[in-house]
Amino acid sequence: MRSLLVSSLVALSLTLGGCGLRPLYANGSKGAVAQVLADVDVAPIEGHEGWLVRNALRDRLQATQGGEGAGKRLRLDVRLEDSITGFGVRADDTVTRERRTLRARYQLVDSASGAVLLDATAAQDAGIDVVGSEYATIAAESTALERLASGVADQIVARLAVYANRGGGQPGAVLASPVSAPAVPAPAGQ
Repeated sequence: MRSLLVSSLVALSLTLGGCGLRPLYANGSKGAVAQVLADVDVAPIEGHEGWLVRNALRDRLQATQGGEGAGKRLRLDVRLEDSITGFGVRADDTVTRERRTLRARYQLVDSASGAVLLDATAAQDAGIDVVGSEYATIAAESTALERLASGVADQIVARLAVYANRGGGQPGAVLASPVSAPAVPAPAGQ
């Protein structure tokens, strides 16, 4: 019985090895993904939520930049939409629950040519209990925004890594399918 189990595991491992799966961050800091992520600079993002998202993005990207700071070849432009919706309304019209949603539309832009290499979106939401204390509700909304900013940053960096893994963002690389979404204007002050 044990030999049957071992031989089955060996056969399964051989089939999985041939399926084409490979690590996203293969070759560490010398790999294609790390090289592209190291070339990304995050443009300033408007508002408090923008400050949180930009810091979260820079924290995640700085690891690939060897602590040197932002890259110069690629620019990440991000536009955010933050909303709080009340629901769970009581008979006396007081809201008992809120949903905070943070949506980001982001573009990876070649700094030299201005060409949009990647145009995508990311979104996160969180539920918030509305309690009798206004201070407690505001604190819960603020904490939710910090979590949402972190989650959106994780999604953006993951999408950039997948894009880089597929050959995008490399010097001289041409996309197999061009970006079809309309361009987002550059943030003010650029």
